[in-house]
Amino acid sequence: MRFLALGEVMIELSNAGEDLWRQRLAGDTFNTAFYLAALRPDWRVGYATRLGQDAMSDQALAEIAAAGLRTDRITRDPERGIGLYMIALQKDGERSFAYWRGQSAARLMADDPDWLRDTCGGADTLYLSGITLAILAPDARARLLSALRGRHVIFDPNIRPQLWESAEAARQAITAAAGLSRIVLPSFDDEAAAFGDADPQATAARYAAAGAAEIVVKNGNGPLALRSNGQSLELPAPVPVRPVDTTGAGDSFNAGYLAARLDGADPIRAVAAGQRLAALVVQHPGALLPRPVLDAFLLENAA
Repeated sequence: MRFLALGEVMIELSNAGEDLWRQRLAGDTFNTAFYLAALRPDWRVGYATRLGQDAMSDQALAEIAAAGLRTDRITRDPERGIGLYMIALQKDGERSFAYWRGQSAARLMADDPDWLRDTCGGADTLYLSGITLAILAPDARARLLSALRGRHVIFDPNIRPQLWESAEAARQAITAAAGLSRIVLPSFDDEAAAFGDADPQATAARYAAAGAAEIVVKNGNGPLALRSNGQSLELPAPVPVRPVDTTGAGDSFNAGYLAARLDGADPIRAVAAGQRLAALVVQHPGALLPRPVLDAFLLENAA
């Protein structure tokens, strides 16, 4: 399996006490690739993005490689750098973010048509998100969507309205990407806000109508909607846990789901695998688990 995630990796700062901040690497598609590489070390999981040539970008590149991800589709920009965000925790593990990403090199990753063609043609499965699309200029976004046609694509809409030039541009691009995708992994709260969906089943039906073959609608602590092979199911809510930080919950669910599903598990078992990993992630600060915690999870869930 050659699995390639496309997107933006950023420096993440999360609160570690009074006047202290913990620095890590994160980003929605990177988080999923990180966990997928840990869950499936026999796969060739890679990350495609653009970094700067500064010291922080050098550190990021080293950390991506140390996570077991291929880095051959990462290009470097002499004039731009890596983005930064800070997590502000709120009640019950919910959070808000402050971003510094205007000069992120990742915004230009799809500007080279040759790189884009070679990147999309060199993987069995391509994974991207709505953030991947949103950070690109409209012409680069169209170029990326064109390069995805006919490929095995997995898409998480991950709608962040502040990144888009307009709500209508977001809806059009996200619907187009879903129509090119085999699997779509939306979050219901995002979809209800952007598209006005009444419930998770409505979200699943809309993406099925767009052309997606399999849809899993994440729904926080509520029931999930699953649509696969023309059948629609409502799956029970996950076992509740007390969250510390919900950053990365959906990304880690995606990794657990895909690690199982692309390895032959049926969708219901794959959902359970995603829920197990996400439940652990939200009990720790930041998007990525400390390696000892992740290693213990992998050992416990080895089959």
